[in-house]
Amino acid sequence: PRPAVRKVQLARLIIRPTWLAWRWLGTRSSHAARNEARLAAFGPLALLELFLVWAAALVLGYGLIAFGLSDEFHPVLTDFPEAFYVSATTLVPLSYGDFVPEQGPARAAIIAESATGVALAALAITLLFSLYESFRAREEALVALDALAGAPPSGVQILERVAGPGGGLSLDETFGDWRRWSAMVLESHLAYPILVYFRSSHDNEAWLNSFGAVMDAAALAISTVDGESAGSAKLMFTMGNHLVEDLTWVFRLKSANDPILERDEFEAAVKRLRDAGYKPKEVEAAWAQFKELRATYASVLNQIAHLLALQPAQWMGDRSYLPHRHTRTLRRKRKAPSKLPVS
Repeated sequence: PRPAVRKVQLARLIIRPTWLAWRWLGTRSSHAARNEARLAAFGPLALLELFLVWAAALVLGYGLIAFGLSDEFHPVLTDFPEAFYVSATTLVPLSYGDFVPEQGPARAAIIAESATGVALAALAITLLFSLYESFRAREEALVALDALAGAPPSGVQILERVAGPGGGLSLDETFGDWRRWSAMVLESHLAYPILVYFRSSHDNEAWLNSFGAVMDAAALAISTVDGESAGSAKLMFTMGNHLVEDLTWVFRLKSANDPILERDEFEAAVKRLRDAGYKPKEVEAAWAQFKELRATYASVLNQIAHLLALQPAQWMGDRSYLPHRHTRTLRRKRKAPSKLPVS
């Protein structure tokens, strides 16, 4: 139940390449629902793949031991395939008695493998329950957030929904719930990274998009609007950034100091908040602080969203269609008249 730090992780070597191939195949269709169904199958299938690799490695290891003790079996094991067969039927166990250990070391190896098979089954069942409980706790918060954030989720909509008398209490409660959610995901997904590939079972939802929406709402509450929820927003933002840092380590990403957001998008959000009844701060100062806050998490979340092929949400996911700063600069250069040298 703890992450493997600076160790060889067989799961990482197996799951990452498999996911890249699966993602390529799963996004070939032009139907988004069909692609999503294919991508959602990866998590459970990858878990079964790990169980099979685990069992195959044990069978191989005990098969090598049995082959080294081939003279202690009756009849004698003449080649490695026979030793592998003995190991496989012992681990399951399905031994038919056609190869019998007759001496102490061979008997000890068979007993050890039988015990390992029982332990493997017990650990696999326990792990399944643990993974399901972590997945259920993660998804439960997403469903509850729908009432505020919508689907796909939006940080601006969270603040809009709680605008008005009494809304601050709901916002504080939301930030508190997601601060605890961030701690839970930090603990479970760092120990079991395969949970990252388990997609939400509800349409237009993704755990990363919902988390990004709450982080956006916290950043807006801190930088842009005057209210009593800034304290709870700061606590949520601190815990959320801790989760982002560890996700950066899990996926081996490089964070970029970029809010992945345009000024006009921010100003449109400020207008929506003003229409909802908030009193926004001075736009220039608010934009500077919001841009600084969002730069701490936006780049990593967008990289993970691309890696997991998640459906885009507001300010999160595939933003290639937006005219970002470098694109505008290129367009200006193309439209500018060229200065020809005077002959």
